[in-house]
Amino acid sequence: MNEVAGGRLLLEATLERAEKASYVVVVAPQNQPSVGQLFAPEEAREAARVRVEVTLAVLDEFGIEAVGEVLDPDTDLALGDAIRSHRPSEVLLSCLYDSRFGLTRKDLVEWAKIKFEPETTITHIPVRIEDDSLRQDLTHTLVVSNQTLSQPDLQQRLLDRSSDRPHRFTIIAPAAEGVSTSTVARNLAGLMAALYRAGIDATGQPMSPDPFSAVKAAIEHYRVDDILISTLPGEESRWLQEDLIGKVREYTNKPVSHHECGRPAKAVAAAVAAGEPVDGAGEAGPGAEAGAPTTGSGGTEAPGGDAVDATGDPGSDGDAGGSMVGSDGE
Repeated sequence: MNEVAGGRLLLEATLERAEKASYVVVVAPQNQPSVGQLFAPEEAREAARVRVEVTLAVLDEFGIEAVGEVLDPDTDLALGDAIRSHRPSEVLLSCLYDSRFGLTRKDLVEWAKIKFEPETTITHIPVRIEDDSLRQDLTHTLVVSNQTLSQPDLQQRLLDRSSDRPHRFTIIAPAAEGVSTSTVARNLAGLMAALYRAGIDATGQPMSPDPFSAVKAAIEHYRVDDILISTLPGEESRWLQEDLIGKVREYTNKPVSHHECGRPAKAVAAAVAAGEPVDGAGEAGPGAEAGAPTTGSGGTEAPGGDAVDATGDPGSDGDAGGSMVGSDGE
């Protein structure tokens, strides 16, 4: 996805319309995020494909069948192609409040309404990056995980954190050797769906392979109050062997916690006895949570009939098209 924000709002809007729609189409542009270069430029199309795949997996978690497409990076061409191809009754356009495109910097939402209504209703699903950054009561936690995305204890840890204080989770999954993007998308969607069901905002995306570079990009371009790195236990974890946690702690002054999935209770007790700070079951770290803001075309052909086209801004200022959206490495 272009911006790792906007997921739950887009999901809720799609759920409201899904029963009456003949089919749902998810569209993403093959372009770079406006908030940070989280993929290498040559990976733009693959990144868009993965955004679509994650979105489709999230919708599937809620019983919504959908098809997906990756379209032109230009805003007007991508949106126009999607509408001409599928003739939807409505487009859910997920983008920033002031998304603009082209040399004249046209307002995307207003342009789309003038261009395509009344034949196709354009509904703006705003991405709330700025709004959430101003909320003093909301802790933004960056979660770094890949092979542990589907682990129940990681899911429970995030739920526990949110019960203590309102949270928004940005989940990044650096690519891992031997783990397909389809597997990552499915596991990421499962974790996000569990959080959505609990009323917790979360967005996520697979990322380029180097986990340290991925963390640095996220810290630079998104509000991050604290960081949770989830790994496999002990010697199974390449991230631990490469001292990812130490590198991140040296790079940032934000609290960094370690969640070691499957860590036995005896090991946690031993760590406590040795004076190691432990934040929650199996999670070692400073245990601090900051609360204040910081700065820091191809596809599957769909059947005929009316459609809800979940799409987004393919331009330089907008959110991903329809993404709820992002080795063990771990």
